[in-house]
Amino acid sequence: MNLELTVEDTRWQGLEPLARRAIHAVMDHCNLQEDCEISLLACDDVRIADLNAEFREKPSATNVLSWPAEDLAADIAGQPPLSPTPDFTGETALGDIAISFDTCAREAAEAGKAMDDHVTHLIIHGMLHLLGYDHIRDPDATLMEGVEVEILGKLGIDDPYTV
Repeated sequence: MNLELTVEDTRWQGLEPLARRAIHAVMDHCNLQEDCEISLLACDDVRIADLNAEFREKPSATNVLSWPAEDLAADIAGQPPLSPTPDFTGETALGDIAISFDTCAREAAEAGKAMDDHVTHLIIHGMLHLLGYDHIRDPDATLMEGVEVEILGKLGIDDPYTV
């Protein structure tokens, strides 16, 4: 896996091993080959609010944003997405993720969760978006949440939706 990590906020100490663990867990669960490319931007609320405004027309901070390299969403609600396609070199560009320290820290504290567990969940969430999962329609949300819970369970992290 090729992870391009850009750390804009120095409070993101120790993010790389955490991100690699979460990404590998998703790749294992989805039977993806190691030749995947992912970019991860570790930023703050100001930066993610700018990105959210620019790309989603929502001028507010959020915890995680994703930009898939390829639209893999299923046409039928509640169905798994398509598999990503490698390029001519055999590599698979999955896309970009941005994650905000401020929002993640606030949400973890409010929920009484360990920051590492919450960040792991959000990176898994972002990765699943890159792979075509979504939560706009109820059947899709149920599918995506189930996959998240299964992957988190394999990592020894509690179901974030029942806490």
